[in-house]
Amino acid sequence: MNLLSLKEGRAEHPLDEVERVASARAWVFERFDDDEMSVSVTGRWADYQVAFTWIAEVEALHIACAFDLKVTEPRRTELLRLVSMINEQLWLGHFDLWSSEHVVMYRHALLLTGGALPRTEQCEMLMKAALDACERHFQAFQFVLWAGKSARDALDSALFETEGEA
Repeated sequence: MNLLSLKEGRAEHPLDEVERVASARAWVFERFDDDEMSVSVTGRWADYQVAFTWIAEVEALHIACAFDLKVTEPRRTELLRLVSMINEQLWLGHFDLWSSEHVVMYRHALLLTGGALPRTEQCEMLMKAALDACERHFQAFQFVLWAGKSARDALDSALFETEGEA
């Protein structure tokens, strides 16, 4: 018995709108096939590779944002603590440690059931949420991996905000 019956009756492919947004924003992108495209974005702390994937089985537009920060085995446990602490604070999406590649990745999905298509604003917000989360937490990941800090110290240091000028 199939508990979930999904029907796809779309006027166009959901990634077509993502492609239009990328073109309009002059983002560097490549459409690999009907269901996957990659966008390259230069941020303040790193260059980000953002993958948009259409998952027809659940009618979801998935976004994954990775950055070049290889996780070493000796720091893996502390990095996983940091990922858990960050995820507790996020309202949208989550961070994962992609074990096969040893990289940190932000992930989120937009459900588009019933034949819905993504709007321009939704595509832009998916990208903004991914990049904002990565930019906000990138230094904490670096502090754990390269400075040997604990997850708590790294997160506190990275989220410390100053006001005014000295």
